[in-house]
Amino acid sequence: MSEKVKIAVLVSGGGTNLQALLDAEARGENPDGKISLVVSNVSGAYALERAAKAGVPTLTLTRRACGGAAGFEAALQSALEEHGVGLVILAGFLSILSKDFTDRWPQRILNVHPSLIPSFCGPGYYGLKVHAAALARGVKVTGATVHFVNEIPDGGRILLQKAVEILPGDTPETLQRRVMEQAEWQLLPQAAAMVCRDILNGNGATS
Repeated sequence: MSEKVKIAVLVSGGGTNLQALLDAEARGENPDGKISLVVSNVSGAYALERAAKAGVPTLTLTRRACGGAAGFEAALQSALEEHGVGLVILAGFLSILSKDFTDRWPQRILNVHPSLIPSFCGPGYYGLKVHAAALARGVKVTGATVHFVNEIPDGGRILLQKAVEILPGDTPETLQRRVMEQAEWQLLPQAAAMVCRDILNGNGATS
């Protein structure tokens, strides 16, 4: 069997998308990839506990401890190289990566965003703010998008999207939960498997 692509998952909070990735891997849904490192930029993030329970090595890197954004990215790059990482997945990672960093990982960083890009995306749109904006606008359908990451927030090439209906009486919290359950937790593992397969096949980017 071919060697698996080593995956690093970057987190900042509770780690529900990380859990979806771990569960999918445990079910054998990503035969070409293995989560080998979880990095948090927030000390004590619950996602680190999820990783530890799954036996995945963890690392905490804060910008303050690293002396700023440049130091943080240098430490992150070193950790990724040390662990032989071939794919980086942002799973609720609330930090913008620079062009210098993303250029080192062309078509090798994935992110899931809780809307149908290009709607409700870009700087300032994260977490509940995305869902509050969708409800305020009065749209009837929202969803989630998995895309490659470049220096533009939510600006990389789209891989997968799935629509989710907005229901009468929805709040940002109820809508967030439905989008996670019906779209994010399905799309992100699917995209990870697609990209890992393509990396091993030498195809470069997923077509």
